[in-house]
Amino acid sequence: MAAAAAPGALGALQASRTRLAAACCAPLGPRWRLPGSFTGPQVGWAIWVRGSMPAVWGATLWRGYSSELKTEDELRVRYLEEENRGIVVLGINRAYAKNSFSKNLVKMLSKAVDALKSDKKVRTVIVRSEVPGIFCAGADLKERVKMNSSEVGPFVSKIRAVINEIANLPVPTIAAIDGLALGGGLELALACDIRVAASSAKMGLVETKLAIIPGGGGTQRLPRAIGMSLAKELIFSARVLDGQEAKAVGLISHVLEQNQEGDAAYRKALDLAREFLPQGPVAMRVAKLAINQGMEVDLVTGLAIEEACYAQTIPTKDRLEGLLAFKEKRSPRYKGE
Repeated sequence: MAAAAAPGALGALQASRTRLAAACCAPLGPRWRLPGSFTGPQVGWAIWVRGSMPAVWGATLWRGYSSELKTEDELRVRYLEEENRGIVVLGINRAYAKNSFSKNLVKMLSKAVDALKSDKKVRTVIVRSEVPGIFCAGADLKERVKMNSSEVGPFVSKIRAVINEIANLPVPTIAAIDGLALGGGLELALACDIRVAASSAKMGLVETKLAIIPGGGGTQRLPRAIGMSLAKELIFSARVLDGQEAKAVGLISHVLEQNQEGDAAYRKALDLAREFLPQGPVAMRVAKLAINQGMEVDLVTGLAIEEACYAQTIPTKDRLEGLLAFKEKRSPRYKGE
């Protein structure tokens, strides 16, 4: 009986792989196809919201930026150029409100992320603050106190939605935490693939102090990052960790001593993003997809997802370019197709 059932189970798994492949293709955009009819997407440059360069940034970071166009002060979106081409920086800039989530900031983030996810020239996104000593202090409580009860739920849903949009970006995302990241600010960082922080940074989900719970994904992403028991302890106590403590529990990947400019975490994030740039763009996207989807299922299903995602790289011109570059002993010139 068991032997007879096995082929049927195997057949069901094999049949499901086509559906898994289709599911894996979907987040990459409507023009991605299954093996045999692969065509890469051709999407033009998005229109970016640009801002001015903070004075504390050194001349070395100024080089490589495009010309600036000041439009929205609360969020500054920059695509870098020269050797940093492909890196996009989302800079939160609400100094007077400790970078807290306002209705306008949430709207600007959503608009920026919508442009990012459809631009195939984007290779890595860095989320940072342009306000010294602050990453994001969570919800704007001064704005929140003016809301009636019927307004609170929908607004929190909008914050949750934009954080989810950042989590679902197809390219690597890095949170550069150079200061305070509390409540929704830490939830924003948790939505990023990689988190780096200065040792002086402070991080915590402190909502229980206000008789509420994390509403931007914190109750789900923190346990996935550091384990259920410790996540419960931190949420129940509303404890705030510094950079060294956050590194010790696995909340962040790298901790650095803060520099005089106050941007040590950003500089490390930029170094990491530069490490990602030489890799195949299609491979980076499907690798992230395979990891993210695979972590939510059992190992057997996860391996099927990996197989389906791997299949997306086989027909690409980039894969052939990688082999040719290896043969010719030169650096590959990938085009994301």
